[in-house]
Amino acid sequence: MARRILSLLFLFLMVLAIVQCARRGTPSGGPKDITPAEVISAVPANRTTNFKSKTIRLEFNEYIKLKDIQKQLIVSPPLKYEPEITPQGSASKFIEITIKDTLKENTTYTFNFGQSIEDNNEGNPSSFLSYVFSTGDYIDSLSLTGVVSDAFKKKVDNFVTVLLYKKDSTYTDSIIYKELPYYITNTLDSTNIFSLKNLKAGEYALFALKDEGGNHKFDQGLDKIAYLNHTITVPTDSIYELNLFKEVSNFAVSVPSYAAKNKIIFGYQGNGDALKIEGLSYLPDSVKTKVTREIDKDTLNYWISPFEADSLNFRVINDFEKTIDTFTVKTRKLPADSLKFNVVSNKRISEENPFWISANIPIQKIDTSKIKIVNKDTIAVSVPVKLDTIKNRLDFDMVVPIDEEYNITMLPSAITDFFDAVNDTIVYRVSYVDPTENSFLTVRLSGEVAYPVIVQLVDESGKLIREQFAVESKSFVYKNVKPGKYQVRVIQDTNGNQKWDTGNYLEKKFPEKVSYSPNILELRANWEENYDFQIIK
Repeated sequence: MARRILSLLFLFLMVLAIVQCARRGTPSGGPKDITPAEVISAVPANRTTNFKSKTIRLEFNEYIKLKDIQKQLIVSPPLKYEPEITPQGSASKFIEITIKDTLKENTTYTFNFGQSIEDNNEGNPSSFLSYVFSTGDYIDSLSLTGVVSDAFKKKVDNFVTVLLYKKDSTYTDSIIYKELPYYITNTLDSTNIFSLKNLKAGEYALFALKDEGGNHKFDQGLDKIAYLNHTITVPTDSIYELNLFKEVSNFAVSVPSYAAKNKIIFGYQGNGDALKIEGLSYLPDSVKTKVTREIDKDTLNYWISPFEADSLNFRVINDFEKTIDTFTVKTRKLPADSLKFNVVSNKRISEENPFWISANIPIQKIDTSKIKIVNKDTIAVSVPVKLDTIKNRLDFDMVVPIDEEYNITMLPSAITDFFDAVNDTIVYRVSYVDPTENSFLTVRLSGEVAYPVIVQLVDESGKLIREQFAVESKSFVYKNVKPGKYQVRVIQDTNGNQKWDTGNYLEKKFPEKVSYSPNILELRANWEENYDFQIIK
């Protein structure tokens, strides 16, 4: 009996041990899988010649999923119709590609998948996976490499498309607007380097596009473009740089519309410096009109006294472009814009950041006798005030001592707008920037400097903070710069118009050269920094 009990007890302990072992889970630690999925078979085989199939099947050693396949997949030469790729939306150990085009004879095709194929568990991309075949007897094996830069920005856009066109008897400069390239690739989202592979020997024209429309053609209004002004002969050992820029669009006027009961906006693209607006409709003598240009926008504002009318007719003339457009603008039930003011956002002023007040409606006149300025002891201070009709604002030429504050009072009727509306009493308080809170920067240029130049201070995002123009060598001094991280940007202003000018492909005009300082300047409070920037050609 005792022996039986011992046997049962032993059996119970054995079962318990087995159950406990069964409850043990998979260890949660261990190294993370960083190995991407691999192709273990392809039908037809990769690098097949005399290719005639309509489908391609790729088998992987683990489950994969597709990500951004429409953006990432680049077929070179391009196909007229996008191939169908299945399965999408679910994990699988294979993908199948159905070709809908009639393939060219004696041509090597490359399917570059970029980083669109990821393993299902960890999302590791099979970077730069490609499948190559030829409809002829051999695989073309030549290649061309290079980098893409941006003509103005420090950071280059991702997914830049690089295009190669054959320079044969059918080639014209306008081909990039109309035809698909002979070879194509892109830079993906992690590098600005490109590589065109499996090329035939020959002469080519090389381009890059930030192809916003995704059609592999140049759309001037949407895309940035880069081009070389010489023919490339393949094979080549050279590494090419393509410098992207956005052209000024060809001139066109948008359909005007009422933005308020007393304002019609005329938008345009391209060069509108010589744009004029002529009213063609009869207007009563009591109706006033005025045309102003919106600052930093491609828009003209047509101000008009509110009155009853179903529609108004206009003629828009651009003498420079030699164009005339006519429009009919139907009235809308909208409230009129009322007089409002915008004040310099930082009321702690300095020589570099003066005090000003702008208005949303054209200022007709100012009465300086109704602008009162007193210091903290209520003693009146005389400050010149001028009306800037271009920027539609009042500029105050004031220098405030460090330990001083001013109150600026705009009494009623100090400002009268175009429609004879006036301001109510407004009070502003300003003080001077304490230099010990900011930095003092001096920049000197050397190396390959071609004057005139614009020397700009920009923040980490590329936003313009300060700029100076010079026609000859000098030191560029920037006072009262807020502490932070900055770069120096130098524009070699070839035509001296004090702004950066972009390029134009058909005119074979390249953008003005822009150079960024290689170092980030970290400016601190109560700090003087001297920076020597050597411009490299």
